[in-house]
Amino acid sequence: MITFVRRLTAIAVMGAALVGCGNGSGNSGAGKPSRGGTAALAPEALEREAPTVAPGPGGLAPVFERGTGSAAKTVALTFDADMTADQGPRAARGERFDNPALIASLRKLNIPSTVFMTGRWAEEYPDQAKAIGNDPTFEIANHSYSHYAFKSPCYGLPVVGKSAMRADVDRAFAAFKKAGARNVVPYFRFPGGCYNDDALRAIAPAKVTAVQWDVVSGDAFATDADAVAEQVLAGVKPGSVVVMHCTRSAAPVTEQAIRRIVPELRRRGYRFVKVSDLMRGQGTRARQDP
Repeated sequence: MITFVRRLTAIAVMGAALVGCGNGSGNSGAGKPSRGGTAALAPEALEREAPTVAPGPGGLAPVFERGTGSAAKTVALTFDADMTADQGPRAARGERFDNPALIASLRKLNIPSTVFMTGRWAEEYPDQAKAIGNDPTFEIANHSYSHYAFKSPCYGLPVVGKSAMRADVDRAFAAFKKAGARNVVPYFRFPGGCYNDDALRAIAPAKVTAVQWDVVSGDAFATDADAVAEQVLAGVKPGSVVVMHCTRSAAPVTEQAIRRIVPELRRRGYRFVKVSDLMRGQGTRARQDP
């Protein structure tokens, strides 16, 4: 198995291309999520109806890391669709930041999933964003517009100024709407998982719940699908949120790993759910400052 330290090193090398194993730090209020549905509604209604965590203290956006309570034998696989604001020239030269084969496998395996999408990704692949956002298998959550860091340092990513953070979140939601995506939920994942109180306070007016994870897949720049699968299978516990990627050039073996992870977790009795389903009606475990 590839060690966690080696995974972090690989991700640090990625710089602005892709970051998925950051260790965020910040305070959050842990409370019971509000209840809501995700029926075929307009995007604005979906954002209102999806369950969210009670606001944190001092005007901070809440942070959800893992389901607790009644989360027995459920797991949420989440996929970051990363593309930074300045990677357009690379896409024009043929680099692929999407992964249609992964999405097709998730559909075939009937795996409800949450895709944390950047607005820039939705602009580059609007047809795919629309298809994902109108498929009941998936829900789209916000991974910023730019995929720039909301806290520095953060794996070499460019940094969003504090005054621009809320606008970056809003711009991503606008990109999803322009693409025609409907199943959009009010969840936000910090690029690299890097955040602090200033970042939580800046995004709080957007009424989003920040979603972290408790299982790092290590799929970023991995070339061994079995090692990725082993790392996920070793880490999953009831209520886990697994972070993976939907970015072919920077996470090329994710789809292969999924085809091993899914049947094994099913054999162990796990049920796959979206983050909204994991959050609905359950308590939370929030990441705290050391």
